[in-house]
Amino acid sequence: MSKGKKGRKKRWIKYTISFVIALIFIIGTTSSYLLYKSSNLASETYSGLNRGDKSDLREEPVDVGKDNFSLLILGDDARPGEKFARTDAMLLATFNKKERSILFTSIPRDSYVEIAGKGHMDKINHANAFGGIDMAVDTVENFLEVPIDYYAIAKFQGLIDVIDALGGIEIDVVYTFDFTEGGETLHFEEGPSLLNGEEALAYSRERKSPNSGGDLGRGQRQQQVLEGIFHKAASFSSIQNFNELFNSLGENLRTDLTFGNMLSLHQYASSISNLDKLQLQGEPFRGEDGISYLRIDESSLNDIKHQLAEHLEID
Repeated sequence: MSKGKKGRKKRWIKYTISFVIALIFIIGTTSSYLLYKSSNLASETYSGLNRGDKSDLREEPVDVGKDNFSLLILGDDARPGEKFARTDAMLLATFNKKERSILFTSIPRDSYVEIAGKGHMDKINHANAFGGIDMAVDTVENFLEVPIDYYAIAKFQGLIDVIDALGGIEIDVVYTFDFTEGGETLHFEEGPSLLNGEEALAYSRERKSPNSGGDLGRGQRQQQVLEGIFHKAASFSSIQNFNELFNSLGENLRTDLTFGNMLSLHQYASSISNLDKLQLQGEPFRGEDGISYLRIDESSLNDIKHQLAEHLEID
């Protein structure tokens, strides 16, 4: 692909970062150096929820190595000095131990839902801005009616460096378009492309062309980037700079997955190349406040609730 003049690196959605870590664990378990670095990283990034070690929808805490479980992956839009920020991406991953399968459900950021603890409807991505990760987890849990067992939230900065450390990622660009911002243009041609970090940023953020599909289309492209990172990180030889990668992760990620939890994810290594994906559907509308929202289709919501409960094997 061709592109215009490269400028300063931009922020972008880092919801994929927790799985990059997991894959590093998978490919690095025979390396004492990587185990040492990974253990230190897990200590740096750990941050528990106020609720404790289990969802209110669980009778007992789940064991990543033995049970089916869910992981909510978020990317926040925090600016310097902000304690909380909106989440620009929300993805729920569920894991089924018996099938060794992973199911990804993309939650559009403009989804019009009830915010847990607030008692009113708003965009789902505002929950983290109102009450931090605890409110975000509770809101998604109430919305989808399945337990959220773990979370991972990452800041926008840094993922460009992660992708560049991987040597770029392979993406099948779904349509031809130009992405222009700040007087700089990146050109994307339909078909397979090797994207660096800056290009992956633009691809995941594009929403202005006639073929973009709006918020829903952007969610699908974010999933493409996620898969591209998975596939590249699964190859040990693709990682060019481990120290740079670990430093970037440690500065930008927070999760309640422990080092032991992350090591247990190795059993899902074979599922990385065959991920199942779901996306909530809806129709945009403008509220009385003049703000644009996405009204989630009830049929789509009920179907996804059923599939999530089935995948987690809960009533």
